Amino acid sequence: MQVFVDVFLAAALIPSVYYLIAIFSSWQFFKTPDPTSNAPFTPPVSNLKPIRGLDRDAYENFASFCRQHYPDYELLFCVSNIDDPAVPILEQLSRDFPQRQIRILVENGNGGANDKVMKLDRLVREAQHDIVVINDSDVRARPDYLAKVVAPLVDPKVGAVTCFYLPIDEEGFTEALQNIGMLSDFFASALVARQLDGVKFALGTTIATRRSCLEQFGGYRAIKDRPGDDLLVGRLIAEEGYEVRLLRYPISTVPDYQSLSELLHKRMRWQVVMRHMRPWGHLGLLLTQGLPWSLAAVALHPTLITAAGYLGLYFGLRCAMTWIIGIHGLKHPGVWRRMPLIALWDALAFLIWLASFGSNSIRWRNQQYHIRNGVLEPVIPEP
Repeated sequence: MQVFVDVFLAAALIPSVYYLIAIFSSWQFFKTPDPTSNAPFTPPVSNLKPIRGLDRDAYENFASFCRQHYPDYELLFCVSNIDDPAVPILEQLSRDFPQRQIRILVENGNGGANDKVMKLDRLVREAQHDIVVINDSDVRARPDYLAKVVAPLVDPKVGAVTCFYLPIDEEGFTEALQNIGMLSDFFASALVARQLDGVKFALGTTIATRRSCLEQFGGYRAIKDRPGDDLLVGRLIAEEGYEVRLLRYPISTVPDYQSLSELLHKRMRWQVVMRHMRPWGHLGLLLTQGLPWSLAAVALHPTLITAAGYLGLYFGLRCAMTWIIGIHGLKHPGVWRRMPLIALWDALAFLIWLASFGSNSIRWRNQQYHIRNGVLEPVIPEP
């Protein structure tokens, strides 16, 4: 029995090794600025937005893309049908910014299971320019946004550019919990992946690429029935031999979590998708879960020294990760006062990770899907 306890206590330190790798990876990422070119690079750009329904502050989000300090770009929006509640907002946008090239497309997505991907396929085909910048509808862009995300594409070896994102404000406990989860958990895992294997992913809040790069793997139509399109596009571009550049320039999003259950549902959806896209990587997340390992170590060896050592090491390293990413790197205000929420986030994340092994279904924008063999299958409701 004592041998088992000793082995378990040693294994319970594995998440701390992961946390140290995350701290090193984050420090490496933020210690040098993004490389910049001496020559200005401002080619014509098509900014593409798939739309379904209305996000919070939708008009201001869209209008921020009309205020870009960029010489030549067009804005393309794609909705499922003309009755989408976003359409009047987009029409108002066209009236308020007559100097901008704004087009509204309609694509019902009947050609594939993933409605968003079918919209993106249509948008890319309709775009006038080779350089395309794709972003979600909840993004609020600063005036230098297009210039920043397009600039790395001056290097022909760079096939895609993506960015971290920060909320423009927080309203209530749920959004604070989501924010600390992104800074301490999701961004940390992305930086570890970058350090160990390079950037082979993209984040849907921003993907700047060339249409020619998309065409090399078959374009969005090639993944019309797949979940996790943003992650997948980054991977496929990297597999074509291009560099995917993760910038230190954070963009802004407008969060809209109405309840804790909504946040947990979104997290569950992402975990189920990841389990199907990267099954062994998803299983390996067990070795990054410091809180349950520390609590189990204390339960097996209930002494004050064990409790102080394991729980203190766990929380100290988690706070160090969050400080490097949120405060030192992204300069996000108010991170210190949210740090007590890290343990709560980790507890919920662990429970959701466990639950993800029992689900093969997700819901996105009120549409239910099954995932079978990595492919989305829409659930048709009973009449």
